[in-house]
Amino acid sequence: MNQQVAFITFSLSFVIHLLIQIFFIHHLELFGLAFCFLYINFILTLPLDANRNVVLLSAFGLGLLLDGFYDTLGIHAFACVLIAYLRSFTIGLIGSKTEITELAIRNTGLSWFVTYSFVLILIHHLVIFFFQQFNFEMFLHTLLRVIASSLFTLITVILVQYLLYSNTKNAR
Repeated sequence: MNQQVAFITFSLSFVIHLLIQIFFIHHLELFGLAFCFLYINFILTLPLDANRNVVLLSAFGLGLLLDGFYDTLGIHAFACVLIAYLRSFTIGLIGSKTEITELAIRNTGLSWFVTYSFVLILIHHLVIFFFQQFNFEMFLHTLLRVIASSLFTLITVILVQYLLYSNTKNAR
């Protein structure tokens, strides 16, 4: 029964992140420079004990569906699979997996979660923007878009963490 609940929760999270990105955040930008990719939160907060193949396949599916809506020819799929693959290595670099029960601010603490998220968000955005540009003609402008979008996405992910994820641990 526990696996069924986990599967339903996982599936709902996938669909909700996809729909929010497509219908609400797709056109959200700041000053024509910073774009929000909130769907990354799905990959960032996947359970630590999730099967690696399921994580990679889910990231690929999410990215591929977004590529269909953004018309980006596989760039989102590649970026999502890359950060899903690097997720375990990033966690290992920042801290031990045994110390963490769930990838949420309430369990990891703000500084750990920000470090973990920012590294993966930055990698994701570097791939997205430099593959879209596909040359170094506007290198500094593209780098500025990467940094601005990474910060915008990070702030949005943190807000979602605080607003939507229950604070049951601190309520006790």
